[in-house]
Amino acid sequence: MRRVLGWVLFVVLWFALGPWVLVVAVLALLVPAVRRAARPRHPGWTAAALVAVAVLVTVVVIVLPDGRLPIPPGPGALVTPSFTGKAATPHPVAMEVPQHPGLAPNGRSSMHDDGWASDAYSGRGPLGRDPEVDTAWYGLEECATLAFDSHERIVALCGDLRGPTLHVLDKDMRPLATQELPDRPHVKGTHAWQNLCAGAYFYLDAKDHAVVATTDGHILEFATSTSTGKAQLRQERAFDVSAELPGGDCLVALMPDWTGRIWFVTQGGRVGTVDPATSKVHVTELGEGVFNSLAVDRSGVYVVTDTALYKLAADRSGAPRVTWRAAYDRGAEQKPGQLSRGSGTTPTVLPGGRVAITDNAEPQMHVSFYDTASGRMVCQAGVFASDTRATENSLVSVGDGVIVENNYGYSGPQSTLLGRATTPGIARVDLDGRRCRVAWTSDEIAPTSVPKVSLANGLLYAYTKRPTWWGVAAWYFTAVDVRTGHTAFSVRTGLGTLMNNHYAAVTLAPDASAYIATLGGMVRVRDSGPG
Repeated sequence: MRRVLGWVLFVVLWFALGPWVLVVAVLALLVPAVRRAARPRHPGWTAAALVAVAVLVTVVVIVLPDGRLPIPPGPGALVTPSFTGKAATPHPVAMEVPQHPGLAPNGRSSMHDDGWASDAYSGRGPLGRDPEVDTAWYGLEECATLAFDSHERIVALCGDLRGPTLHVLDKDMRPLATQELPDRPHVKGTHAWQNLCAGAYFYLDAKDHAVVATTDGHILEFATSTSTGKAQLRQERAFDVSAELPGGDCLVALMPDWTGRIWFVTQGGRVGTVDPATSKVHVTELGEGVFNSLAVDRSGVYVVTDTALYKLAADRSGAPRVTWRAAYDRGAEQKPGQLSRGSGTTPTVLPGGRVAITDNAEPQMHVSFYDTASGRMVCQAGVFASDTRATENSLVSVGDGVIVENNYGYSGPQSTLLGRATTPGIARVDLDGRRCRVAWTSDEIAPTSVPKVSLANGLLYAYTKRPTWWGVAAWYFTAVDVRTGHTAFSVRTGLGTLMNNHYAAVTLAPDASAYIATLGGMVRVRDSGPG
């Protein structure tokens, strides 16, 4: 009985205090008396019991549908705060993004919310009023991009070590319909979590159809609802572009232009169009790597390669043609926190005929603004400290400026194990005519959060992690006032590596909830208090 109580005490202290309990336990076992007391009387039965528990857990995870269990908790609940700050007061931001005629309503269509890739929601997000956190465990599966259909169900493109899967989820993050997509080919020297081939981006069109690029060179269109509104994933159309992909190349992202023509980019630097009416495919070769998504406005399509920012438009035949090319300073090397050498951002189209990206300059990274008509650089501003800056996430538009996140130091999930964190930094850069300046810088640490802003609340939402000598991996949903850069509140979403969001986006739902995909499933944060 004493031995059982000892093991129970160890487990309780582990979950309460974190990894140092294990260190203390190992040191204690160096004492012969403790070692004798901890030794099981019946080693065979003990081993059998451990195997039985492991089998039971495995069976439960396999048998129960995804999302029925919460993400398993990690250690350190008592040594990390569950909430800091206070409930925020809304301070709306005035900004309008035109509705793309071929996409689902703004804020519901894609990872970056709309055609402009603004990462800005016109609606509300959590204000920190008695926030409630729920999780759903999918095993080891992360849903990088979320959209919302007309029934306010989640349409999610997810991926595991095998490859991508498309889901329709209910508000409680439980799958209602699932479609397996072709497996991801193994790329030597590239970890599964670094492979962007057809696993990160898709879009939901104006008819509630999910349009997805696959790893075998196809573009597939799936209806997400039946005629009666029931969730489904039924293939409607397929476009084969595999003949346009040289060996080893793959589709990265796709978006429709204002006329409905589908544009796609490949990692090897090809830009193509598909006419949905005829299935005709046209391709042009940029010859520079592409690792991020596209932005579109009425006049064209914007692509960032690892060397330059491009604007393209279709000619009379529907073939993509370069309107202008603006080279940027790509720096001397790929930095920890980046998936490629060069800019880590999807282009962000802004009001007033501007488009913004980051460069990879030495010794300091810049946020750069360009004229959408000519490609001429309007201005640029350096952000974050020298030699400790890199970003792999899209800029967030706040009307007269953008917000950028520092991802320097993140090279994979191992970078945030235990109490480790990456380099701090979130900054706002404002554009005033032909001048730009850094309005504020926050010391929040967001390893890879793809942050978003609620224009109705005036809050930026990021997924953050704090360093701690307790060795605890505590993750937070954090709200930052976009006017001042001050943190309004942070609510702990969970503990451990399974809570790492690893480049997945923060997503705001039509009901003002926030969703964050993690390596182990999904997290939902919502206000439960009055407001």
